[in-house]
Amino acid sequence: MKYRLTITIALIFTVILTGCRKEIEKEPALNYERQLPPGQLALRLITDPARMPDFHYACYDTKNLQSSILHSLSYLSKPSSKQFFPYGDITHAHAVASLDAFAEMLESQLSGKRLKNAIHRRFDVYESVGCDNKGTVLFTGYYTPIFDGSLEKTARFKYPLYSLPKDLVKGPYGEILGQRQPDGGLTPYPTRFVIESSQMLKGKELAYLADPFEVYIAHVQGSAIIRTTAGEMINIGYAGTNGHEYKSVSKAMLVDKSLPGGKMSLAAMIAYFKANPHKVTAYVDKNPRFVFFQLSDTSPHGSINTPVTAYRSIATDKSVYPRACLSFISTRLPRLSGGNVTQGQYTGFTLDQDTGGAIRAPGRCDVYMGIGDDAGRLAGSIYQEGRLYYLFLKKGR
Repeated sequence: MKYRLTITIALIFTVILTGCRKEIEKEPALNYERQLPPGQLALRLITDPARMPDFHYACYDTKNLQSSILHSLSYLSKPSSKQFFPYGDITHAHAVASLDAFAEMLESQLSGKRLKNAIHRRFDVYESVGCDNKGTVLFTGYYTPIFDGSLEKTARFKYPLYSLPKDLVKGPYGEILGQRQPDGGLTPYPTRFVIESSQMLKGKELAYLADPFEVYIAHVQGSAIIRTTAGEMINIGYAGTNGHEYKSVSKAMLVDKSLPGGKMSLAAMIAYFKANPHKVTAYVDKNPRFVFFQLSDTSPHGSINTPVTAYRSIATDKSVYPRACLSFISTRLPRLSGGNVTQGQYTGFTLDQDTGGAIRAPGRCDVYMGIGDDAGRLAGSIYQEGRLYYLFLKKGR
C-alpha cells in the first residue's frame, strides 16, 4: 500500500478506495476536484473561536493515536523529508516539534477534558479551504483487500499483478518521467490498454488472481494481501504507476446506465462483472492508469513509507497538504454493528500519511479503514462532506 500502498491507494465515482459511495444517483452540486488558485495554500489559520472544531469526543478516543504519531515522526526523521518544507510558515522543525508535543501529552496520560484544554492552550488550528473556499471537503474511504491468489500461474489463478518494469523512469521524488527508449530518450509510458493488449510485461508477473476485476481493485487500492491455497498471507505493495491520470470506471458505468436504477456501489460493481466477465476489460481500459507492485514483508504502508492505521491514516493531495502532520477530521463515518454498516457523526485525530491517484485537490480526503472484506464494506460506504484541520504548536510553545 505504498502510494497508497494502499497499498498505498480512490473518489467521487470511484470503485473503492478511493472511495465508492454506497449509492450515487446524481452528480454532486460542488466540484470537489477544484484546484487551488495559484499561490494559495490549502490551509488557513483559524483566528475566530466560532470556527474552531469540537475536540471533545476525539479527546476520549486516542486508541492507536500515539503509535500513528510515532510513524509520522519516523518519516520526518529522514533527511529526505525536509525537502517538502516549509509549508507556508510551518518549518520542518516546527512540524516535528508539534508531533513530539502531542505524543508527549498522550504519553503523560492526558485525555478527555484535560487533553482538550491542553490542545487549546498549546496548539494553533489550521482549517482546509476545501473545494469551495468555505472548508467543504469530500471524504471517501480506502482499504487493503484480501484475495485468494498464487505466486505461480494456475488454471484458476491466471490474471497477473506486475512488478515494476526496468524501462520505467522515476524522478528524484518518485514522479514518473516516462519510458526509457533504446536511444536513451524518454516517451510517455504506455496506457493500461497498450500494456495489457501488447503483453509487453510478459515475464514481470509478480502474482496471480482468479478474477480480472479483483486485479483492478488491487490497482485502485494500491495494495493487496494474497491468501494462497496453503494458507500463506502475502503482502503485495505499491511500487509505482505508468504516470497516467486516474479515470473513474464507476463514473463510466453510471454514464452507460449499466446498473439498474443507476445505483452505484462496490458490491454492485463486483456483482455486475461476475455476471458479465466479458465486459471487465472494456471498462477497466477506460482508466489509462496502471499500477505496479512489489512483494512486501511489512503491513500496509502509505506513500510516506510508514504503516497506515484504520481511522488514523488519511490520504490527501501531497502537493497541497503537509505530509505526515497531525490532522483532525469531522464528518460521518461508518461502523459495523451486528454485521450491519451504520453511519454516524465522527470526529477524530488523524495523520496525513498517504495519497491516492484520484485524490488531487484540497476538497478531497480518503480515510483508511483497514484490511479485509469488512474494511472494504466500510470504505465503500463512505461518501460524505466534512471538515479537515491540521494542528501545529503555537509559536514559542
